[in-house]
Amino acid sequence: MSKTLLVTGSSGLIGSEVCIYFARELGYTIHGVDNNQRAVFFGPQGDTRWNQRRLSDELPGFNHHELDIRDRAGVLDLVKKIRPSAIVHTAAQPSHDRAAAIPFDDFDTNAVGTLNLLEAARQACPESPFVHMSTNKVYGDAPNRIALQELETRWDYADPAYDEGIAETFTIDQSKHSLFGASKVAADVMVQEYGRYFNLPTCALRGGCLTGPNHSGVELHGFLSYLVKCNLEGREYKVFGYKGKQVRDNIHSLDVARFMASFVAAPRAGEVYNLGGGKANSTSILEAFRIAERFTGKQQVFTYLDQNRAGDHICYYSDLRKMRAHYPEWDITQSLEETIRQIVEAWRTRNTA
Repeated sequence: MSKTLLVTGSSGLIGSEVCIYFARELGYTIHGVDNNQRAVFFGPQGDTRWNQRRLSDELPGFNHHELDIRDRAGVLDLVKKIRPSAIVHTAAQPSHDRAAAIPFDDFDTNAVGTLNLLEAARQACPESPFVHMSTNKVYGDAPNRIALQELETRWDYADPAYDEGIAETFTIDQSKHSLFGASKVAADVMVQEYGRYFNLPTCALRGGCLTGPNHSGVELHGFLSYLVKCNLEGREYKVFGYKGKQVRDNIHSLDVARFMASFVAAPRAGEVYNLGGGKANSTSILEAFRIAERFTGKQQVFTYLDQNRAGDHICYYSDLRKMRAHYPEWDITQSLEETIRQIVEAWRTRNTA
Protein backbone atom coordinates (compact mmCIF):
# COMPACT_ATOMS: atom_id res chain seq x y z
CA MET A 1 0.00 0.00 0.00
CA SER A 2 1.43 3.39 -0.98
CA LYS A 3 2.25 5.91 1.74
CA THR A 4 0.87 9.43 1.41
CA LEU A 5 1.99 12.56 3.22
CA LEU A 6 -0.04 15.76 3.52
CA VAL A 7 2.15 18.80 4.09
CA THR A 8 0.69 22.24 4.84
CA GLY A 9 2.88 25.22 4.02
CA SER A 10 4.52 22.99 1.41
CA SER A 11 6.14 25.90 -0.44
CA GLY A 12 7.83 27.21 2.70
CA LEU A 13 11.28 26.38 4.03
CA ILE A 14 10.36 23.43 6.25
CA GLY A 15 7.38 22.27 4.22
CA SER A 16 9.39 21.99 1.00
CA GLU A 17 12.26 20.20 2.74
CA VAL A 18 9.78 17.72 4.24
CA CYS A 19 8.17 17.11 0.83
CA ILE A 20 11.51 16.31 -0.78
CA TYR A 21 12.86 14.20 2.11
CA PHE A 22 9.75 12.05 2.51
CA ALA A 23 9.42 11.57 -1.26
CA ARG A 24 13.04 10.77 -2.06
CA GLU A 25 14.21 9.01 1.09
CA LEU A 26 11.01 7.31 2.26
CA GLY A 27 8.97 6.81 -0.92
CA TYR A 28 5.90 8.84 0.06
CA THR A 29 3.42 10.34 -2.40
CA ILE A 30 3.23 14.02 -1.47
CA HIS A 31 0.17 16.27 -1.26
CA GLY A 32 1.18 19.88 -0.63
CA VAL A 33 -1.19 22.55 0.69
CA ASP A 34 -0.09 26.14 0.10
CA ASN A 35 -1.73 29.33 -1.17
CA ASN A 36 1.34 31.60 -1.04
CA GLN A 37 -0.04 33.45 1.96
CA ARG A 38 3.52 34.41 2.87
CA ALA A 39 3.46 36.91 -0.02
CA VAL A 40 0.28 38.42 1.47
CA PHE A 41 1.88 38.68 4.92
CA PHE A 42 5.31 39.97 3.79
CA GLY A 43 4.87 41.35 0.27
CA PRO A 44 6.67 40.25 -2.91
CA GLN A 45 9.93 39.40 -1.11
CA GLY A 46 8.06 36.71 0.86
CA ASP A 47 6.71 35.04 -2.29
CA THR A 48 7.25 31.26 -2.35
CA ARG A 49 5.86 30.36 -5.79
CA TRP A 50 9.42 29.63 -6.93
CA ASN A 51 9.58 26.86 -4.33
CA GLN A 52 6.22 25.46 -5.44
CA ARG A 53 7.53 25.28 -9.01
CA ARG A 54 10.70 23.59 -7.77
CA LEU A 55 8.68 20.86 -6.05
CA SER A 56 6.56 20.29 -9.15
CA ASP A 57 9.71 20.05 -11.29
CA GLU A 58 11.74 17.84 -8.95
CA LEU A 59 9.14 15.50 -7.42
CA PRO A 60 7.28 13.18 -9.81
CA GLY A 61 3.65 12.89 -8.77
CA PHE A 62 3.73 15.94 -6.48
CA ASN A 63 0.15 17.09 -5.86
CA HIS A 64 -0.32 20.80 -5.15
CA HIS A 65 -3.53 21.99 -3.47
CA GLU A 66 -4.22 25.73 -3.54
CA LEU A 67 -6.04 25.83 -0.21
CA ASP A 68 -6.14 28.22 2.75
CA ILE A 69 -6.07 26.28 6.04
CA ARG A 70 -8.66 28.75 7.39
CA ASP A 71 -11.15 27.20 4.96
CA ARG A 72 -12.64 24.65 7.35
CA ALA A 73 -14.89 22.89 4.84
CA GLY A 74 -12.05 22.76 2.33
CA VAL A 75 -9.64 21.25 4.87
CA LEU A 76 -12.17 18.67 6.06
CA ASP A 77 -12.95 17.64 2.47
CA LEU A 78 -9.32 17.38 1.40
CA VAL A 79 -8.17 15.28 4.37
CA LYS A 80 -11.19 13.01 3.99
CA LYS A 81 -10.42 12.57 0.28
CA ILE A 82 -6.70 11.84 0.71
CA ARG A 83 -6.75 10.04 4.09
CA PRO A 84 -2.99 10.59 4.38
CA SER A 85 -0.64 8.16 6.13
CA ALA A 86 0.84 11.16 7.99
CA ILE A 87 0.30 14.92 8.26
CA VAL A 88 3.04 17.53 8.70
CA HIS A 89 1.57 20.93 9.52
CA THR A 90 4.01 23.80 8.90
CA ALA A 91 1.65 26.49 7.51
CA ALA A 92 1.56 29.59 9.71
CA GLN A 93 1.67 33.35 10.00
CA PRO A 94 5.27 33.28 11.29
CA SER A 95 6.15 36.82 12.42
CA HIS A 96 5.52 38.32 15.84
CA ASP A 97 5.98 41.86 14.53
CA ARG A 98 3.41 41.29 11.77
CA ALA A 99 0.87 39.64 14.10
CA ALA A 100 0.15 42.87 15.98
CA ALA A 101 -0.96 44.52 12.72
CA ILE A 102 -3.16 41.59 11.62
CA PRO A 103 -4.40 39.91 14.85
CA PHE A 104 -7.46 38.22 13.30
CA ASP A 105 -5.47 36.84 10.36
CA ASP A 106 -2.74 35.69 12.71
CA PHE A 107 -5.04 33.84 15.13
CA ASP A 108 -7.28 32.41 12.43
CA THR A 109 -4.26 31.05 10.56
CA ASN A 110 -2.19 29.76 13.48
CA ALA A 111 -4.80 28.63 16.00
CA VAL A 112 -8.01 28.01 14.04
CA GLY A 113 -6.17 26.61 11.02
CA THR A 114 -4.46 24.08 13.28
CA LEU A 115 -7.78 23.11 14.87
CA ASN A 116 -9.28 22.61 11.40
CA LEU A 117 -6.50 20.17 10.53
CA LEU A 118 -6.61 18.32 13.85
CA GLU A 119 -10.34 17.76 13.64
CA ALA A 120 -10.07 16.72 9.99
CA ALA A 121 -7.41 14.18 10.99
CA ARG A 122 -9.52 12.88 13.89
CA GLN A 123 -12.49 12.35 11.59
CA ALA A 124 -10.67 10.91 8.55
CA CYS A 125 -7.37 9.31 9.66
CA PRO A 126 -7.04 9.18 13.47
CA GLU A 127 -4.23 6.61 13.28
CA SER A 128 -2.00 8.86 11.12
CA PRO A 129 0.84 10.69 12.91
CA PHE A 130 0.27 14.46 13.09
CA VAL A 131 3.40 16.62 13.34
CA HIS A 132 2.88 20.30 14.15
CA MET A 133 5.55 22.95 13.65
CA SER A 134 5.22 25.02 16.81
CA THR A 135 7.74 27.62 18.01
CA ASN A 136 9.96 28.46 20.96
CA LYS A 137 7.91 31.68 21.22
CA VAL A 138 5.39 29.62 23.24
CA TYR A 139 7.76 30.33 26.16
CA GLY A 140 7.29 34.07 25.64
CA ASP A 141 10.00 36.23 27.15
CA ALA A 142 10.28 34.02 30.27
CA PRO A 143 13.77 32.82 29.18
CA ASN A 144 14.92 36.41 29.74
CA ARG A 145 14.43 35.85 33.49
CA ILE A 146 17.28 33.32 33.54
CA ALA A 147 20.49 34.81 34.97
CA LEU A 148 22.79 35.76 32.09
CA GLN A 149 26.47 36.55 31.68
CA GLU A 150 27.76 38.95 29.06
CA LEU A 151 30.67 37.60 27.06
CA GLU A 152 32.71 39.35 24.39
CA THR A 153 30.44 38.49 21.47
CA ARG A 154 27.32 36.96 23.07
CA TRP A 155 25.04 36.58 26.04
CA ASP A 156 24.95 33.16 27.69
CA TYR A 157 23.24 31.49 30.63
CA ALA A 158 24.94 32.07 33.98
CA ASP A 159 22.72 29.48 35.71
CA PRO A 160 24.30 25.99 35.37
CA ALA A 161 20.79 24.46 35.29
CA TYR A 162 20.61 25.73 31.69
CA ASP A 163 24.03 24.58 30.50
CA GLU A 164 22.32 22.43 27.86
CA GLY A 165 19.68 25.06 27.04
CA ILE A 166 15.90 25.33 27.51
CA ALA A 167 14.04 22.08 28.16
CA GLU A 168 10.40 21.25 27.41
CA THR A 169 9.51 21.60 31.11
CA PHE A 170 10.15 25.36 30.97
CA THR A 171 7.15 27.55 31.85
CA ILE A 172 4.93 29.09 29.18
CA ASP A 173 2.99 31.17 31.76
CA GLN A 174 3.28 34.75 33.07
CA SER A 175 5.33 36.06 30.18
CA LYS A 176 4.95 38.31 27.15
CA HIS A 177 4.58 36.18 24.02
CA SER A 178 3.63 38.64 21.28
CA LEU A 179 0.27 37.97 19.65
CA PHE A 180 2.04 35.53 17.32
CA GLY A 181 3.41 33.61 20.31
CA ALA A 182 -0.04 33.51 21.90
CA SER A 183 -1.73 32.16 18.76
CA LYS A 184 0.98 29.51 18.52
CA VAL A 185 0.47 28.59 22.19
CA ALA A 186 -3.20 27.97 21.41
CA ALA A 187 -2.24 25.70 18.50
CA ASP A 188 0.49 23.94 20.49
CA VAL A 189 -1.83 23.13 23.41
CA MET A 190 -4.57 21.96 21.03
CA VAL A 191 -2.13 19.57 19.34
CA GLN A 192 -1.22 18.18 22.76
CA GLU A 193 -4.88 17.93 23.73
CA TYR A 194 -5.89 15.99 20.63
CA GLY A 195 -3.08 13.61 21.52
CA ARG A 196 -4.03 13.24 25.17
CA TYR A 197 -7.83 13.52 24.98
CA PHE A 198 -8.40 11.53 21.78
CA ASN A 199 -5.16 9.50 21.98
CA LEU A 200 -4.06 10.67 18.54
CA PRO A 201 -0.36 10.34 17.57
CA THR A 202 0.53 14.05 17.72
CA CYS A 203 3.54 16.17 18.55
CA ALA A 204 4.32 19.88 18.70
CA LEU A 205 7.85 20.81 17.67
CA ARG A 206 8.92 24.04 19.37
CA GLY A 207 11.33 25.29 16.76
CA GLY A 208 14.21 27.63 17.36
CA CYS A 209 15.61 29.36 14.29
CA LEU A 210 14.74 27.02 11.42
CA THR A 211 16.91 27.76 8.43
CA GLY A 212 18.49 26.43 5.28
CA PRO A 213 19.29 27.28 1.67
CA ASN A 214 15.66 27.33 0.50
CA HIS A 215 14.49 30.02 2.92
CA SER A 216 12.93 33.22 1.53
CA GLY A 217 14.21 35.27 4.46
CA VAL A 218 12.74 38.72 5.12
CA GLU A 219 13.44 41.25 7.87
CA LEU A 220 10.49 40.15 9.99
CA HIS A 221 11.18 36.43 9.67
CA GLY A 222 14.19 34.33 8.67
CA PHE A 223 17.20 35.54 10.68
CA LEU A 224 20.18 33.84 8.97
CA SER A 225 18.74 33.84 5.46
CA TYR A 226 17.93 37.55 5.62
CA LEU A 227 21.30 38.39 7.23
CA VAL A 228 23.17 36.63 4.41
CA LYS A 229 20.98 38.28 1.76
CA CYS A 230 21.77 41.72 3.22
CA ASN A 231 25.48 40.90 3.28
CA LEU A 232 25.58 39.80 -0.37
CA GLU A 233 23.57 42.80 -1.58
CA GLY A 234 25.41 45.35 0.60
CA ARG A 235 22.08 46.15 2.22
CA GLU A 236 21.83 47.60 5.72
CA TYR A 237 20.91 45.03 8.40
CA LYS A 238 19.17 46.43 11.48
CA VAL A 239 20.23 45.07 14.87
CA PHE A 240 17.48 45.53 17.46
CA GLY A 241 18.95 45.94 20.95
CA TYR A 242 20.97 43.71 23.31
CA LYS A 243 24.25 44.95 21.70
CA GLY A 244 23.84 42.44 18.87
CA LYS A 245 24.85 39.74 21.34
CA GLN A 246 21.43 38.04 21.43
CA VAL A 247 21.78 34.31 20.84
CA ARG A 248 19.71 31.83 18.81
CA ASP A 249 20.23 28.18 17.99
CA ASN A 250 19.85 27.39 14.31
CA ILE A 251 18.74 24.08 12.85
CA HIS A 252 18.98 23.15 9.18
CA SER A 253 15.67 22.25 7.54
CA LEU A 254 17.08 18.83 6.58
CA ASP A 255 17.59 17.93 10.26
CA VAL A 256 14.03 19.12 10.98
CA ALA A 257 12.68 16.80 8.27
CA ARG A 258 14.79 13.94 9.58
CA PHE A 259 13.34 14.31 13.08
CA MET A 260 9.80 14.44 11.70
CA ALA A 261 10.51 11.17 9.88
CA SER A 262 11.69 9.62 13.17
CA PHE A 263 8.47 10.66 14.89
CA VAL A 264 6.25 9.41 12.05
CA ALA A 265 8.03 6.03 12.20
CA ALA A 266 7.51 5.71 15.98
CA PRO A 267 4.84 8.23 17.06
CA ARG A 268 3.75 9.14 20.58
CA ALA A 269 0.56 10.85 21.77
CA GLY A 270 0.58 14.53 22.70
CA GLU A 271 4.34 15.07 22.86
CA VAL A 272 6.34 18.30 22.74
CA TYR A 273 9.96 18.69 21.67
CA ASN A 274 12.27 21.71 21.61
CA LEU A 275 13.53 21.38 18.06
CA GLY A 276 16.59 23.52 17.56
CA GLY A 277 20.26 23.35 16.76
CA GLY A 278 21.25 23.15 20.42
CA LYS A 279 24.20 24.88 22.03
CA ALA A 280 26.66 23.73 19.34
CA ASN A 281 24.65 25.47 16.59
CA SER A 282 23.95 28.66 18.54
CA THR A 283 25.19 32.06 17.44
CA SER A 284 24.80 35.72 18.28
CA ILE A 285 24.12 38.27 15.56
CA LEU A 286 27.69 39.58 15.85
CA GLU A 287 29.08 36.04 15.50
CA ALA A 288 26.80 35.35 12.52
CA PHE A 289 28.14 38.51 10.82
CA ARG A 290 31.70 37.15 11.10
CA ILE A 291 30.81 33.70 9.73
CA ALA A 292 28.84 35.16 6.80
CA GLU A 293 31.70 37.55 5.99
CA ARG A 294 34.11 34.62 5.80
CA PHE A 295 31.99 32.90 3.14
CA THR A 296 31.03 36.01 1.14
CA GLY A 297 34.24 38.02 1.40
CA LYS A 298 32.07 41.08 2.05
CA GLN A 299 31.78 43.20 5.17
CA GLN A 300 28.35 43.25 6.80
CA VAL A 301 26.63 46.63 6.65
CA PHE A 302 24.47 47.21 9.72
CA THR A 303 22.95 49.82 12.00
CA TYR A 304 22.23 49.41 15.68
CA LEU A 305 18.95 50.40 17.34
CA ASP A 306 18.79 50.45 21.14
CA GLN A 307 15.14 49.36 21.21
CA ASN A 308 14.83 45.59 21.25
CA ARG A 309 11.81 43.84 19.74
CA ALA A 310 8.96 43.30 22.21
CA GLY A 311 9.05 39.83 23.73
CA ASP A 312 12.36 39.00 22.03
CA HIS A 313 14.71 36.47 23.63
CA ILE A 314 18.12 37.69 24.79
CA CYS A 315 19.50 34.17 24.77
CA TYR A 316 17.75 31.03 23.64
CA TYR A 317 19.04 27.63 22.65
CA SER A 318 17.27 24.30 22.87
CA ASP A 319 18.06 21.43 25.21
CA LEU A 320 18.05 18.47 22.80
CA ARG A 321 18.30 15.70 25.42
CA LYS A 322 14.62 14.67 25.31
CA MET A 323 14.69 14.38 21.51
CA ARG A 324 17.86 12.32 21.61
CA ALA A 325 16.48 10.08 24.37
CA HIS A 326 13.20 9.35 22.56
CA TYR A 327 14.79 9.04 19.10
CA PRO A 328 18.44 8.00 19.58
CA GLU A 329 18.92 7.40 15.84
CA TRP A 330 18.42 11.15 15.25
CA ASP A 331 20.98 13.90 15.79
CA ILE A 332 22.14 17.16 14.23
CA THR A 333 24.03 16.50 10.98
CA GLN A 334 24.40 20.05 9.58
CA SER A 335 26.73 22.38 11.48
CA LEU A 336 26.11 26.11 11.81
CA GLU A 337 29.04 26.97 9.51
CA GLU A 338 27.94 24.47 6.84
CA THR A 339 24.38 25.81 7.03
CA ILE A 340 25.54 29.41 6.50
CA ARG A 341 27.79 28.28 3.62
CA GLN A 342 24.79 26.66 1.93
CA ILE A 343 22.65 29.78 2.45
CA VAL A 344 25.35 31.95 0.85
CA GLU A 345 25.57 29.63 -2.17
CA ALA A 346 21.78 29.48 -2.51
CA TRP A 347 21.34 33.28 -2.54
CA ARG A 348 24.16 33.61 -5.07
CA THR A 349 22.52 31.02 -7.33
CA ARG A 350 19.07 32.56 -6.95
CA ASN A 351 20.34 36.07 -7.68
CA THR A 352 22.09 34.97 -10.90
CA ALA A 353 19.36 32.61 -12.13
